[in-house]
Amino acid sequence: MSEFDIWGYRPDTGYQQGTDIVGYKVEAKDGTIGKISKHSEEVGASYLVVDTGVWIFGKHVLLPAGTINMIDTVEEKVYVDRTKDQIKDAPEFDEAKQAGDSSYLEPFGRYYGTPHM
Repeated sequence: MSEFDIWGYRPDTGYQQGTDIVGYKVEAKDGTIGKISKHSEEVGASYLVVDTGVWIFGKHVLLPAGTINMIDTVEEKVYVDRTKDQIKDAPEFDEAKQAGDSSYLEPFGRYYGTPHM
């Protein structure tokens, strides 16, 4: 049994490498939380950055790729296995701090941990 990798796309999500998902709506377990403003396909460090807009006053949140349940390319929606409150309470994404800092993802990994099914 392999350990769950929070930083990798799960094989059953429908993710295709090279697909541009920027602009897709993000659906939490309990409703829409925003739109994808950036995503990474880097092996071992794949994630989404979600612009929450007015929902939590323009905060940008980072979601590891392992939180994705399904990607619907027809509806342009990404479904994640967290609630809006779990996402709202996550550490804030700061692009300036991220640049060139390999340890930047550590607090997100600790926060999101293992999958919540």
